[in-house]
Order: sequence, then C-alpha cells, then structure tokens
Amino acid sequence: MILVGMIFAQETLHRFTFVAEQKLNSVSVAGTFNNWNKDANPMQLSSDGRTWTTSINLGLGKHQYKFIKNGDQWITDPKATKNEDDGGGNINSILFITPPDYKIKASRTDGQTAKSAIYHEPLAPYFNFYNGSVQLKLRSRPGDINSVKVVSGSVVTTAKETTIDEFYSNWKAELPWDGKSKLFYRFELTDGSTKSSYSYAVDPAKTAVFITPNWVPQTVVYQIFPDRFANGNRSNDPAEVMPWDAKPTYSNRYGGDVAGVSKHLKHLKDLGVGTVYFNPIFASPSNHRYEADDFYQPDKEFGTQSEFIALTKEMKASGIRTVMDFVFNHTSPNFFAFKDLAEKGQQSKYKDWYFPKSFPVVSGDSKTYEAWYGFPSMPKVNIVNLEARDWFLKMAQFWLKNSALDGMRLDVANEVNPEFWRTMRPIVKKANPNVWIIGEIWGDGSPWLKGDQFDSVMNYQFRDACLKFIAKGTTNSKQFANQLMKVHESYVPQVSNNMMNLLSSHDTARFLTEAGGDKDLQKLAAAVQFTWVGAPSVYYGEELGMEGGADPDNRRGMEWDKATATNNMLSHYKKLAALKKTNTALWTPNVEFLQVDGSESDRVGAYVRTSNKDAVLVAYNRSDAEQTISIRPPTGVRKLASGGLSDIISGDRVAVSDRPVIIKLRPRSARVLVPSAKKSSLAPKVQLFAASKGDSVQRRANSIQEQTQQP
Repeated sequence: MILVGMIFAQETLHRFTFVAEQKLNSVSVAGTFNNWNKDANPMQLSSDGRTWTTSINLGLGKHQYKFIKNGDQWITDPKATKNEDDGGGNINSILFITPPDYKIKASRTDGQTAKSAIYHEPLAPYFNFYNGSVQLKLRSRPGDINSVKVVSGSVVTTAKETTIDEFYSNWKAELPWDGKSKLFYRFELTDGSTKSSYSYAVDPAKTAVFITPNWVPQTVVYQIFPDRFANGNRSNDPAEVMPWDAKPTYSNRYGGDVAGVSKHLKHLKDLGVGTVYFNPIFASPSNHRYEADDFYQPDKEFGTQSEFIALTKEMKASGIRTVMDFVFNHTSPNFFAFKDLAEKGQQSKYKDWYFPKSFPVVSGDSKTYEAWYGFPSMPKVNIVNLEARDWFLKMAQFWLKNSALDGMRLDVANEVNPEFWRTMRPIVKKANPNVWIIGEIWGDGSPWLKGDQFDSVMNYQFRDACLKFIAKGTTNSKQFANQLMKVHESYVPQVSNNMMNLLSSHDTARFLTEAGGDKDLQKLAAAVQFTWVGAPSVYYGEELGMEGGADPDNRRGMEWDKATATNNMLSHYKKLAALKKTNTALWTPNVEFLQVDGSESDRVGAYVRTSNKDAVLVAYNRSDAEQTISIRPPTGVRKLASGGLSDIISGDRVAVSDRPVIIKLRPRSARVLVPSAKKSSLAPKVQLFAASKGDSVQRRANSIQEQTQQP
C-alpha cells in the first residue's frame, strides 16, 4: 500500500483546566482522544488547592470529553462553549482544535484549501470493498472545495459532497474493482483555479478486505443473563439461593443454570431466536460474573464446562448460535495471576500483567493497583504484555475450538488497548471466519470498525433514538429519522448490517419501564427494532413485557408465568421475528425514509427496506391520536406490491396504485407492510375490523373497500 501526497492530521498541546468548588481527591479528563479511559490522563492540583490542570497532545479537529471528579463523578466542562448529545444518551463537552487554515473563511473559489481537513486512508470507512465496487470517501472542510474527481485508469468518477457536521464533509464516490488485482486511484481536487491530487495504490495481497458474517443480518439475537433466565437444576444452587421473584440486589443469586436454558429452548425456537448472547458464564464471586476467577471454567452454580459446551452444541443443532461475553480488561483478585502478584509483590512473574501503583499490592485496595472504574474487585489487566496477551488469546481459542461458538461480545471494549484487538481479530477469523465480533461501545464505534478490530458494536445509539422519540416523546419524527440515519451512514454497509440493535440490556433500565409501562410504545419500538438495518437483540423477558428499572432492578428473574398463548406482546414479537427470518429485504443494508403527509407529521413517519425480490414498508405513529398518512413508495416497491400491502401484525391490507398510498395508523402503533403476494403465513387471516368509537360510516366503508378489493 503506497500513500502519496496526503497530509495527515497534526497534533497540538492542549491544556485542560478545571476549577473545583470544593476540595477533591482527584480529577481526570477522559474523551474520544483516550477511549474514554478515566485513568489515562489524571490532572494535577495547583497550589491554590482548587485548580486542576493537565496538557495532552490532541489531533486537529473535534473532540468530546468530560471531567471525572473523585474517580466516579463524570461531569461536562462548566466552561465549555458547546455540549452535545453523543447519540448514546450522554451529553459531552465539545472541543475543536482549530487548524490555522480554518481561520480563513471557507470558499469553493478562492484557491485556498484547508489541507489540514483533507483525509483519506485505505481503511473503512474511507475505503470499503462491497458488492463488487470500492466505496471511497475523502474528508474535507465543508464548502471549501468546488469539485472532487476520482480517477482510476480510464475510469473517472465525480464525487458528491455530504456534510458531516460544521467541521467536516465527506466526498463520496464508487469504483469498480474485482478485489484481486492491484488498484490505483487518485483524488483530483479543484478549488477555484487551484488543483491538487492525492494518489493511492492498494495491493489486495496486503490489504484485508472488510468482511462481516453474512448470517448476522438474518438472525434474531436473544440476551440471557445466566443467573436469572431459568433454574433447571436445584442440585447446583448457591447456598443462599433467592426465591425466583425476589427483589434483585447487586449480590444475590437466583440459581439460573445450563439446565434451565436447555429446558426452555422450545420457548426460544418458537419465538424465532437464531442467536443467544450469554452474559459471562465464568467462575466468579459476583452474580454478573464480569470479574472472573477462572476463564476456563463456568461458575459451578451455572454448570460444568462440559455441560455448557454440550448446551452450545445442542443449541447449534436446533438452529441457535451462541455468542459468549469475554472480558479482556480485568479479572477478579482471585485470578491466579493477581493472587501471585499480591503474594509475591515485585518478585511475581505476573507483575507486568497488571498495573501496580505501589508495593505491596493489597487485594481489595485499589490504591495499590489500577482497577476498572476504581472497583477493587476488578484489577485491570495489562493486556498488551506479551505473556498476558498470549494467555488470554489461548483462552479465547479454547472456547472457539471446543464449543459451538459463533460470536464474541467484548466487554468495555473501548478501555482495552486497540493493539490487542488488532492482534486478536486475525486469530479469531482464522479459527472461524464467520465468528461475529461485537464490541461494547456506547457511542460512535468508527475507530474500532475499520476492518482490523470488530465486526459490530452494541448499538446503544439506536436505543437512544428510540428512547427519545418513542419511549419519552422528546424528539419529533424528523429528529428520529435523522438520528437513525446518522448512525446508519456513519458505518460502511456491511457493518451497519451487522449492528446489534437493542432496546434494553443488563446495563440499562428496561424499555417498557422507560416508556412508563405503555405496552403500545414497546410494540412500536419493537416494530422498528426488527425492521431496522442490523440484528435485533431482545433482552430476556422483553418479549413477555417484563419491566425493570436501573441496575440491578433490570435483572429480575425471568417471569415465565407470562409466557402464555394469550400474551399479545409475545405474539407481537413472534410475528416480527418470523418476518426477520424470511424477508430478504431485512437482510440488506438498504433503507430509505419516505416523505410523509399527515395531520401530525412531526409524530408520524415511514421508511422502506428493499431487496431484489422483497420489500418491507414500515409506517409509525407516535401520537396519541389515530393518524392517516399519505406516502409515495419507490417504483420498485410499487411493482412488488401491485396486489397491495399486508400488515403482518394485524392482517389489514392497504391498496397500492399509481396514486399516493393512504395508510391509517392507530395511536402509538406501527404497521409493518409487505407485498400481499409475500404475506404467506406471517400475517393473521384478514378480517373486517370493527370501527372504534367515533368512526364514521364512510371510514368503515373505506376500510371494507381496501380489504375486499385485494386478491
């Protein structure tokens, strides 16, 4: 790979200052520049006893950051000129290190290009090989360049500019490529009378093409918190096992185990689950098991190693894949290497596996060693130490080799040195190219999704969009669409198609509780979740209508008494899962929001997903009143839906013609519409629905006409 003529981002020393109102023990700064590691940049207290400072080399451009007081109080900068939502529900302070060439006003004709903004590298998202073509992006300052052309041999393509934010734009273009021969291309920039070019050569033998598992877009993920799903074997219960309906605490245990999962595989199959994501199963002193004593042995209260391996194979045989939760950032103090360090101090051969602050290292006293979030029960691993790195990689290889493992979820992935992930990916993919690697990243995952680390991240940004618009009603439909599309377009297509889209998790309050217990709102959110680009991830019991506040209340025992044929939430999820498994339009990264004309357009919206042979049209209404909207589906959808559209939830049909399509939406609901010829058995038998109070005779007549005129 040869890079010619590119000017890469420079760095400048920036001084962070925080003035405390009261005496503090410590202050640090964390942000996008240090992977939000609160321990990476501690600040120093000045002689006045109030002012804390530190200086950090930062690249030119935009950075998000927060101050951390006393190790656990995250706050925005009181003196920041701008704060903004990161798309994951967090408000962060914004710092923009202004390049010298930004002092001149941007102009497309002055011949003065802000070269500090020009950026491209042959890695995602700037370079991506997908479906037989190369997708290229060149970053620039908005409104600063008149035109960009991409030249490759005799092929000349004009790039189109898309604004990212007030600081940067992307110029996008595509080139044909077979992915086998060497590729030479250059960007030709025109700014007034000034022309410049940047050239690249890509050798496929030395360039890893970013390939993600093709099974992920077709699956429905189900997250199991092992201690709380089902207790199928009383003989391995903890000594102080709690009643199944007991109030969760940070430490109590309920006895969920391997046998309980095996016992309820039919529930998962009937629901339409294709993948189970297990929170950690490892031997641990905690009920969440993120602090492991032993990474090779499951917790004895969950089951033996052979029992869990057998479970993964049983699941695989029934069509359900397994994703395991791995922790490469920390261990428990009882882990063999840390125990040796605590016992032998500086003479321990595992001294460099951790980050001792002083000797002796005292187990349980995080003043003597670095620990995750300051919790003494989770000493942080120096994962780039070669011996530590190799031990953890061999451990991961053990599970890949011996169990039917198809996915790895990576805990606190942003706090692990990226060099470890770059080492791990080729090892994992060599063992099984179809293993799905998902990082726990709450905000923008772009730094880890270049093709050299992860396939996907947990899409908390998706959850945040649904939380604001659907659960809380604090944004309008345009803001909702913009937030979803911003996340979707920030990743290359195969990554967006691999995102783990969740509404709830073990780290959040359950969506239904966030929505005030309104089941209609959860059904609306689920309709979006199952039809959006990526893989829907259902947190155990979500399909039953389980509630729960912030941790640990979100980890209640599974409410199996709700798993009945009369639970309409469960039947709702089953219909959505059946569609996800069978409709090829939902396996593509294609999505388009449609222009909606309605009486309350700021609370209604619609989007369409398409493939060569399938289509799904989703229309939604967040308002508390019935809405009638008018949309114009794309031509391809009209051709597929010449016989009309059928709602897979209710069975209602909608007529399609050359005129705008009229869709009626009940309050706080969605309609998931597929071409009637594609309806198959997903939708219930169509019935003439009864008019609600206040319906006019004409409305009933229109409804009957819509349904009866379909073939």
